[in-house]
Amino acid sequence: MRFSLPLLTKPLLLTISALFFTPLVAADDTSKPPNILFVLTDDQGWTSLGCYGNRHVATPNLDRLAEQGMRLTDAYVMPQCTPTRAGLLTGEHTARNQMWHVIGWYGTPWARVTEPMFREHLDPSQCRLPQRLRQAGYRTGMAGKWHLTNNQHGFYTYLRQPSGDTFGFDDVAPPGEGSQNEGDKWVDHLTDAACEFIRANRDRPWFYYLAHHTLHNKVSAPPELVQKHRSQGAPEVGLQNATYLAAIEHLDNSIGRLMEQLDELELADNTLFVFLSDNGGIKNQYNLPEWDGAPLSGSVPLTIKEQQFDNAPLREGKGSVYEGGIRVPCIVRWPRAIRPGTVSSTPIHIVDWYPTLCRAAGIDLDEPTDGIDLLPVFKKQSVPERSLFWYLPLYDLRWASTPSAVIRRGDWKLIHYFGDWYDAEQAYHIGARSELYNLANDLGESQNLARTHPQRTSRLRDELLQWIRDMGAEVPMLNPHYDPSKALKETKEKQPWNG
Repeated sequence: MRFSLPLLTKPLLLTISALFFTPLVAADDTSKPPNILFVLTDDQGWTSLGCYGNRHVATPNLDRLAEQGMRLTDAYVMPQCTPTRAGLLTGEHTARNQMWHVIGWYGTPWARVTEPMFREHLDPSQCRLPQRLRQAGYRTGMAGKWHLTNNQHGFYTYLRQPSGDTFGFDDVAPPGEGSQNEGDKWVDHLTDAACEFIRANRDRPWFYYLAHHTLHNKVSAPPELVQKHRSQGAPEVGLQNATYLAAIEHLDNSIGRLMEQLDELELADNTLFVFLSDNGGIKNQYNLPEWDGAPLSGSVPLTIKEQQFDNAPLREGKGSVYEGGIRVPCIVRWPRAIRPGTVSSTPIHIVDWYPTLCRAAGIDLDEPTDGIDLLPVFKKQSVPERSLFWYLPLYDLRWASTPSAVIRRGDWKLIHYFGDWYDAEQAYHIGARSELYNLANDLGESQNLARTHPQRTSRLRDELLQWIRDMGAEVPMLNPHYDPSKALKETKEKQPWNG
């Protein structure tokens, strides 16, 4: 039977086109477990990529990764390094794993609110993600920033090779030459290690955790790229400076190398490739306050020490519980399960990656998890609305951070400060405070709606406090050792009540 295209109805034509030209999606086919490449960058803001609106520097490789996979607009992490990394590898909220504070120890023992004792070293038994994948037959590896112990196992910069097996990693790349704060911050070295691992394990399922030091302070990049952006008008220091933009470009080049390696080995179709930042970019890093004898409440605002990246339209950046500190770029490519060029606005949390990667690997978890499996999100299926939580009972005044907790449900976000807080001008105030924002209408969190929506504020605050109790965590209380004369003084010396 002969027919001509003009005789075909539009719905039938679309059906035929879909049959021939739509890639098959088989996320539930676990006959061949996917390889998993998880790239975590450091201090990279939400709008730092072209596909997220950056017009200061081109990121063609990351943009291509997004075109071939899914870009997530509402991907959340913790506001600093250690808590995010702990959440990824343990699958637990900070309220459960007790790693809400950057390590090693520093604190403000005389502050208005008592900070509960935090865990200073990740116990190997908590490092569940690589261990579960290894038990399922994966070859596991890691390169780069560790920042989860400060002992014989490893330090801020790297996990020691002899301890890799203890934490579930079969292969741990050695640190690069010199300091991670010089040259290209080991970007090429760590990328070389990842490519070598992929080549060596091409015939078996593998998981590789590539944790870059870039774009963390001190930002550094190849001189020729710095000069390129300087010549294009980027400033020497401050927001969107030449070195910062050069570091983004160099990182993007490294992503291109990883993509080429997967293509060359014909592994791209069955590799789940995740790109994520550990927290927002540094909008404002503040000088630590110096108390001058004036009343604390309403005191002289914090002064800016350094600026690197404007996270606009998001408010603030690294270290902050506002969107600029916890909402980050996230791209996921997995041709077997994700249609190219898709975008998801479903809110996701760092604790979701543990159950998600285990499920992708065909592992049925027999224990409850703090996060959810994101595979339905990848397939553009609806997931039940849920509340996302953050527990941050700490002082870190370089980021104007005081003890707080956060809940987001739907478009509504509530921040609760337990005893003191900094305002938008970075002046200090005493007293508990709740702030309520509607992110759909106010992504920049400029309009606190707590007074105009008292019932919603109360309901979300009650849910947040109950969640903290259900986690077995402490609700921060007023400090019996409070001393107004040195309340905002940071020290590295533990006091007797600090354990």
